[in-house]
Amino acid sequence: IIMEDVTVQAGGHRILSDINLKIDPGEHIAIVGVSGAGKSTIFQLLLRFYDTKSGQIQLDGQDIKSFAPADLRRQFAIVQQNTPLFSGSAMDNIRYGRIGASDEDVIAAAKAAHADAFIRKLPNGYDTDLGERAATLSGGQRQRIAIARAILRAAPILLLDEATSALDAESELAVQNAFEALSKDRTTLVIAHRLATVLQSDRIIVLDEGRIDDQGTHADLIKRGGLYARLAELQFSQNA
Repeated sequence: IIMEDVTVQAGGHRILSDINLKIDPGEHIAIVGVSGAGKSTIFQLLLRFYDTKSGQIQLDGQDIKSFAPADLRRQFAIVQQNTPLFSGSAMDNIRYGRIGASDEDVIAAAKAAHADAFIRKLPNGYDTDLGERAATLSGGQRQRIAIARAILRAAPILLLDEATSALDAESELAVQNAFEALSKDRTTLVIAHRLATVLQSDRIIVLDEGRIDDQGTHADLIKRGGLYARLAELQFSQNA
């Protein structure tokens, strides 16, 4: 993924300004910054929910505007803080990631997402109706269903948008373990407020008011002092 001089403007003000970023295949990238810094906008641009005002985004050397939207979006799997689930069975909710997948493939995805064990304990196992918006499940269970769906999708690029921010510590650990299986051999971009979830990223991109303030590993950014170091100090001292 290459972003060259990308600028986005809406409502008379700039959301992103002069973003230049290259992400290599298989790289694990975290995008951090305060609210309103432009993190989610990058995901929306990659999926072409709207286009850049200026600059270009390339995927495998091609301008993403040259792709049909459906073809472009097939290259991505996304897990959000509240990934939409629907009334229907656990099997059908996971299979939504790849319509036509076999039951065996669905179960394999659930196992990789650490969801198989709790699904089998439901009244009718994989055939259990989860209710409106899967309200019968806990937050951690819903997220693992969403991760299983993303695993089944088998897209080469994974987008994680605040995917653990609403979970308790125990659920977050289970979901993080599932993410390790999901991100293996995939290019992964993670938006996170909680910096503890991105410490092992190959590279951390720090956004501030729509611009790239800094980038590097956690250790590099801490050494340099700057915005990331201030955010880390604030969060980790609060946690302590």
